[in-house]
Amino acid sequence: MDNSNHATSLNAYGVNQSQTTVQAKDGPCNVWVLTPAGEGQWPGVIFYMDAFGIRPAMLQMASHVASQGYVVLLADLFYRFGSYGPLDPKEVLKGDFRATVGPMMASTDNHQAADDTAALLAYLDSRTDVKGAKVGTVGFCMGGGMALTAAAWYPERVAAAASFHGGNLATDLPTSPHLQLPKMKAELLVAAADQDHSYPPEMAQRFDAALVEAGVKHKSELYEGKLHGWMKPDMPVFDAPGAERGWNDLFALYARTLG
Repeated sequence: MDNSNHATSLNAYGVNQSQTTVQAKDGPCNVWVLTPAGEGQWPGVIFYMDAFGIRPAMLQMASHVASQGYVVLLADLFYRFGSYGPLDPKEVLKGDFRATVGPMMASTDNHQAADDTAALLAYLDSRTDVKGAKVGTVGFCMGGGMALTAAAWYPERVAAAASFHGGNLATDLPTSPHLQLPKMKAELLVAAADQDHSYPPEMAQRFDAALVEAGVKHKSELYEGKLHGWMKPDMPVFDAPGAERGWNDLFALYARTLG
C-alpha cells in the first residue's frame, strides 16, 4: 500500500484536500483524502461515489462531511475500468446515459466495493489523525448499496452507514444489500426519493421489512416529491431543502455513533 500523499491544499470548504493511492483488491486505486483544517484527530468516514464517478461535486460533498470533523476517503471505485471524465451529469443525461456510464458501472458492484473497502480501512488505520477504529460510511445512488454492504462485511468497524437515493437495495441478485442486513451491527440511515424508478415502493417495502426482521437499528424515510439524485448539487433534480435535511440526518447519525 502506498501511504504517500500528493500535495495538500485547502479547498473552498476550509478543509485539507490531498490524494493518495491504495492497493485495492484488483489494483491501484486513487483516493481523495479530505480532513479538517488544523491539527487533531477525527473519526474516519468512507464516502462511496455515484455512477458519474469522481468530479467536483463529489469532492464538494465529501468536503462538506470533512468540515463537520471527519477524515473522509473518497475512492475512485472505477479503477478497474480505467480513465474517464470527469463527467458532467447534466450533459451526460442529455444523451444515452447507459451508453456512457453503463460500462463504468459494470466494472464494480456492491461486493467488489466491499472488497476494496479493506484497503481503505487499512489506509485509515495507517493515519495518525484518525481517531478510533469505528468508521462511518455514506453512499449516493450506486454508492448507497456499497455503503450498506460495507457495514455487513466489516461489522466490527462500521458503526454507521447511510444510503441516499440508493437503488436496487432489495432485489433477487446475490449482491442485494437487503440480504446482508443480518450481518450488520451499524446504525443505518436510508433516505430515498418517492419518485425513483431504481427504488420503487414495492422494493422499499421489501427492504424495510428486511430491516425489521434483521433487528437493525435504522431510520428509513421516503422524501416526498424528490427525485433520484436530489442530494447532488450538479444534478438537474438537485433540491437544496431536501439536501439540507439529508445532511442534517447524516451528521446527527455520525454524532450519535462516532462521537
